[in-house]
Amino acid sequence: MNFEKISSSIEYYGRAFNVRKDHFRTPSNRTKAYDVIDHVNSVCMVPIDSQGHIYFIRQFRPAIGEHLLELPAGTLDNEEPFEQGCMRELREEIGMEAKNVLRLGAFYLAPGYCTELMEAFLASELVENPLPPDDDEYLELIKIPIKIVYQMVNEGKITDSKSLAALLLAKAHFEKQLTD
Repeated sequence: MNFEKISSSIEYYGRAFNVRKDHFRTPSNRTKAYDVIDHVNSVCMVPIDSQGHIYFIRQFRPAIGEHLLELPAGTLDNEEPFEQGCMRELREEIGMEAKNVLRLGAFYLAPGYCTELMEAFLASELVENPLPPDDDEYLELIKIPIKIVYQMVNEGKITDSKSLAALLLAKAHFEKQLTD
């Protein structure tokens, strides 16, 4: 099935993303318009300390009017490589640097309407090395033991999709802690 892009125009320029309208010729030879959010790529980290605690942040999300428990994450700056963004965001959001970083995988957050690709990392051997947080972030740092984290996932107490996806990718690395 081939889709041929006919045209594309930016309908809205925003601080965090742009919205564009793409017109495609469909396999049935019809023309269809799609609204697309152009969003920079991002990173999500599963930071784990030597005591087996995973670091989360709790922050207010205006779109849903609630605080969410989330893994640290953020958007890449300009053409910043994923791993560099991972290291910067860790320092900004939890005040830690990881001496060991392992790429877990990548996933699209909402491919039905958004271009954002997120890459997840396991971050360990954490040492304190903070950077100033972003001006618009009000974050509460929370450390949770690995077993409790996966119980919370199974009980539906973690509802942030990027955190769930990254924890799924990281789970194989925690088998020993989860079976003890």
